[in-house]
Amino acid sequence: MPELRLLCWAALLGMARACPEPCDCGEKYGFQIADCAYRDLEAVPHGFPANVTTLSLSANRLPSLPEGAFREVPLLQSLWLAHNEIRRVAAGALASLGQLKSLDLSHNLLSDFAWSDLHALGALQLLKLDSNELTAIPRDAFHSLRALRSLQLNHNRLHTLAEGTFAPLTALSHLQINDNPFDCTCGIVWLKAWALATAVSIPEQDNVACSSPHVLKGTPLSRLPPLPCSAPSAQLSYQPSQDGTELRPGFVLALHCDTDGQPAPQLHWHIQTSGGTMEIASPNVGPDGRALAASGQPRFRAFANGSLLIPGFGKPDEGTYSCLATNELGSAQSSVNVALAAPGEGGEDALGRRFHSKAAESRGCYTVDNEVQPSGPEDSVVIIYLSRPGSPEAAVVGEAVPGPRPPGLLLLGQSPLLLLLFLLLLFLDAF
Repeated sequence: MPELRLLCWAALLGMARACPEPCDCGEKYGFQIADCAYRDLEAVPHGFPANVTTLSLSANRLPSLPEGAFREVPLLQSLWLAHNEIRRVAAGALASLGQLKSLDLSHNLLSDFAWSDLHALGALQLLKLDSNELTAIPRDAFHSLRALRSLQLNHNRLHTLAEGTFAPLTALSHLQINDNPFDCTCGIVWLKAWALATAVSIPEQDNVACSSPHVLKGTPLSRLPPLPCSAPSAQLSYQPSQDGTELRPGFVLALHCDTDGQPAPQLHWHIQTSGGTMEIASPNVGPDGRALAASGQPRFRAFANGSLLIPGFGKPDEGTYSCLATNELGSAQSSVNVALAAPGEGGEDALGRRFHSKAAESRGCYTVDNEVQPSGPEDSVVIIYLSRPGSPEAAVVGEAVPGPRPPGLLLLGQSPLLLLLFLLLLFLDAF
């Protein structure tokens, strides 16, 4: 046993004395330092002592940091990598450095950074990422850095910052974000309010300025005039008071999503059926109903005005249909549950009888400026469908509700849908 203990100590002493050939290793002020700066290195050397606490690789020619680049030095507290040619930090390159307190990656060409690695660096106090090519920072990039005191992001290519980016940094006292080409739109308004209210020191505030739009170019963020901004809203049109109405399968299911917000929100559809989930960016067809892409006519046809048409609606199309409106200030969602019911489930009510009788008489709705309107005061719901005689099933459309949970099934009442679009769609399908 004594011999084994001696062998272990000899191995540890050998490790302590080891040092990569281009570098100088030693103890200074109680720290184990490895100095590899100004060595014209093109890769991180191997063979460092395991007890190194400070590593300088500044002023070399490192092009990137691969996964596990610093696995040999888990006790590292300071890592200096400034003035290299680093373009990419791979996931896992820094994740093993749980005791790291200072990280300097400034003055590189960094555009691809493993932000998720920061989640493992809870002891970090200084982070220098200035003078790089960074264009975006994830909202949750800093959520684990509660000990961070100084953050330098100046002289990058950041166009915006997500609201709440700096909220987790409860120990932050110094922040540099000057000399970035900020887009002064609604998405950056929060930063002005936060910078004016925070106790964090933000130097060179006159250089925290707008790059676009042109009318605001050069305007310091602190003097940004009020902008007309509002969070998005979304609402699917429906008639919530008529249940049990039976329709034959094969009709054109038509939904319409009314959106509002400033800037104008982008709309996309989320469709959940038994066959899986589908995301549809709107629009995928033009005003004439023809596909915008060359891949063929889509099954679900999303128009720029917020309408979604599903011709020949059948059993495989049952599910939850949601429209999601998104702009720089957030998102909003509205959903409708759609299903097929067997004849007799709930029976055919008075509204259904009125509709079928008017359909037989070629009456039931007319258009004013392309908007579907009831033909009389008693027609509060407009239903447009393609009938297939002899079918044993009936279609029922659910109530639109905000949020992800669909309610009980109710009849869809659609206003305002564009009747002319339906007719054109049917004409196109005929050919």
